[in-house]
Amino acid sequence: MADNMMKPPKPTPDFPLFAHASRQWAKKVKGKLVYFGPWDNPQAALERYRAWLAGKPKKPAIVTRNGKAGKPRPDFPLYRHKTGQWAKVVRGRVYYFGTDPDTALAKWTKQKDDLLAGRVPQNGDGLTIGKACNLFLSSKLKKVNSGEIEQRTWNDYDAIVQRVLKVFGPGRQVANLRPADFETLRADFAKTHGPVALHSDITRARVVFRYVFKEAKIDPRAAWDDKFDRPSKAVLRKHRQGREKKMFPADEIRAILDKTGVQLRAMTYLGINCGLGNNDCAKLPMKALDLKGGWLEFGRPKTGIHRRCPLWPETVEALRAAIAARPTPKEGFEDRVFLTHHGASWEPKVKKSDKAPVGSPLSAEFAKVLDALGIRRKGVNFYALRHTFQTIGQKSRDKDAVKAIMGHAEASDDMGAVYNEEEVEDTRLRAVTDYVRAWLFQPVTGNGKPADATISSSQQAAV
Repeated sequence: MADNMMKPPKPTPDFPLFAHASRQWAKKVKGKLVYFGPWDNPQAALERYRAWLAGKPKKPAIVTRNGKAGKPRPDFPLYRHKTGQWAKVVRGRVYYFGTDPDTALAKWTKQKDDLLAGRVPQNGDGLTIGKACNLFLSSKLKKVNSGEIEQRTWNDYDAIVQRVLKVFGPGRQVANLRPADFETLRADFAKTHGPVALHSDITRARVVFRYVFKEAKIDPRAAWDDKFDRPSKAVLRKHRQGREKKMFPADEIRAILDKTGVQLRAMTYLGINCGLGNNDCAKLPMKALDLKGGWLEFGRPKTGIHRRCPLWPETVEALRAAIAARPTPKEGFEDRVFLTHHGASWEPKVKKSDKAPVGSPLSAEFAKVLDALGIRRKGVNFYALRHTFQTIGQKSRDKDAVKAIMGHAEASDDMGAVYNEEEVEDTRLRAVTDYVRAWLFQPVTGNGKPADATISSSQQAAV
């Protein structure tokens, strides 16, 4: 009691420190005592306190009464980090276990086997699915900004991530995922998607989790085992056999061309003349067109593969009309061939609220035409023109020329394509497009080939 009575008073009423029984000026911070100097020099203690405040460390240094941050006992496995926490360096990385030595030791004892083995600890301090998925999307967004992948690709990954978070929850520990969990995720995908879409879902989800497991230093094959397999090729073939064919007969395409407005007519021609899809038309730049020579040269946005396609006279005429009626472009879309009446791109928009992609405006406009003609069928939309071009074009018996026009990537095991150093000749490309043109505008024989004898003299020269 006598020692307590001898404690010095505060030099000033607003002095922020108090005289501790250890004969130091101290401050209690988040339940811990921090000491700033001896009683006999309050001004120096105040200056050290102000310097500490100016530094604003996340957690103040915890100092013992003698001013040293020593271990509770010589064999204590952790060391006092400058942040005030007990820590341990494992496999080149610093791990923190809190400021209380007893709690820190218990936490280290619980986690050390996982840490020493290079695994993420299976407790609340490990990598969560929510955090890992955010890291993945941020990584892919950088590639969108650098032009390495398309925005629509990021949107597809984002949709998969939202589905994963819905099934697993954002707080789930990555290290706790087991094959049964991936079996549950696969079943959730299958509830709303058929085999083809399920195949795409699982493929994208695997890309996500390969990134996630790399961050957590886990072998993905062991994590999902055989519970996250994609539908087999046999299942996909059976599914395709039972569904509506994604193509238009020639008479329907001619009816569509008669019904569409100036922009949609030009895009329809590009769909059946060159196999362009929705995104191709939406991104088509002016420089891709040589209307005088009658050619289109445009790398496919999805794969970056170069495409060169001869344009029919009808396609050139439709493109000239569309360009003549082109709205005033908004900033950033000055080079686009096709613009909405607002002067913006025909690409799908993204809702700011949930980042969900909105349906393609081109598909919506095309669907109105199909409804008006009474020929709308499930799965048969604008993109079906691309299916139709390939299906008919391959009957010309020059699959390599069709592939060159379509911009298809070569199969990884196709060594003939790997060693081929020459592009397909223009005459072969033109032969394919002329074949499709003859099919579209003229009757066909019983075997499905164009009836060349009935083609007009100008078209005979082309075919």
